[in-house]
Amino acid sequence: MTIAKGRVSQSGRISLPAEFRKAIGLEHGGDVVIELDGRDIRIRTVDETVARAQELTRRLLAGKPEASLDAFLQERHREAEQE
Repeated sequence: MTIAKGRVSQSGRISLPAEFRKAIGLEHGGDVVIELDGRDIRIRTVDETVARAQELTRRLLAGKPEASLDAFLQERHREAEQE
């Protein structure tokens, strides 16, 4: 774990150390997801957040072909036709 001291401005801005930005691929800036968990703040890139969600979805839906996107869309199409 790497730790650095920082400062939050009165407007709420915080600068991330260059080594932190580089470590997560934000050398040139980019979008992030900020998560508050109790009193802990986590900052993740959008790409990492999407990758985590996709991995969780793969694990949750493993072995359940009826839970595919195609199956969901077909069901929605059938429901729409009945309306």
